Amino acid sequence: MKFNIIKIGIFITALAGCSILFAFAGQQEGEQEPYDEDTYGPEEPIVWQKPVAGVSFSHKSHTMEAGLDCESCHDDLFEQEAGAVEENEDFTMAAFAEGKYCGACHNDDMAFDANSKDECITCHVPPPNLYFSKPVKAVVFDHILHTSFGLDCASCHDELFKMAKGNAEKNEHAFTMEALYDGQYCGACHNGNLAFASNTKCTSCHIGVMGYERLMGKPAGEASHGEKKH
Repeated sequence: MKFNIIKIGIFITALAGCSILFAFAGQQEGEQEPYDEDTYGPEEPIVWQKPVAGVSFSHKSHTMEAGLDCESCHDDLFEQEAGAVEENEDFTMAAFAEGKYCGACHNDDMAFDANSKDECITCHVPPPNLYFSKPVKAVVFDHILHTSFGLDCASCHDELFKMAKGNAEKNEHAFTMEALYDGQYCGACHNGNLAFASNTKCTSCHIGVMGYERLMGKPAGEASHGEKKH
C-alpha cells in the first residue's frame, strides 16, 4: 500500500511538472518579439503623395517579413531621408517601369510588377471620398462604395480617369455633364444600364455649394451664392 502511494505521488508530481512545462511553452509561443525599428525600419507605413497621392510603403513587410535589410534599398535606390525621394522629378510610375526606385525589384520577376493594374491597391490607398468642383460645384465620389460593387482600380483607371488627383478637372471643356451623357468619364457606367443614368438621382452625387463649403470648413455666416454678409 505504501508503495502504491509513493507511485501515485510521483505520478502527480510528474503530471504537474508537465502542465507547467506546457503552459510555459504555450506562453512562449504566444509571445511576439518586440518590433525593432533599428533593425527593420519604422513600423508605421510611409505614405507618399507622389507619383500619386496615397502611396503606402511598409518597411515591416519588406524587412521583417520578406527578409530584406536596409542596404537593399538605401542609399542606392532611395536616399535615407524622409521625403527626399518625392523631391525627385523622375519619381514616377514610368521610372519604375525602367527599373528605378521600387521598379528595381517590382519588375514581375523578383516581385510583382509595380505597373500591374492587378496590384494597384497593394500600394495605393485610395481616398474614401473625392470632391469635384467641376463640371459643377460640388460632386462627391465614393471609392469605397464603388469597390464594394466589385469594381477594381482598372475599371476606371487609366482609361476613364487618369490616376492623378484633379486631372479630370483640369480639362474643363471636356469634363462636362454632356460628356457624361455621351458615355465618357462617370457616364461609361452611369448610363441607365450598368448604373443609374447620370442625368437622374442628382443628389446621389451632387452635394451643392453649401454642402461643399461645410466639408471644407467654411466659417458659419460667410456669404454664399453671392449673398452679402451682414
